[in-house]
Amino acid sequence: MENVPDELWIAACAHRLQRQWHTVDPEQLEEVARDLARDPRLRAMDPGSAALDWLRPLHEPG
Repeated sequence: MENVPDELWIAACAHRLQRQWHTVDPEQLEEVARDLARDPRLRAMDPGSAALDWLRPLHEPG
């Protein structure tokens, strides 16, 4: 979703990550989202989908 401004994409991605990790400092999640935004494959997705894609290994069995 390259037409979404970076700051909005990062904020939305951080919000989705926060739904997974309630106890992590929001500033740290924003840092993670900023890193995800640097990945062209993830940045091409909507922020929620990118967060879920990045989180997928945490939910896959061993």
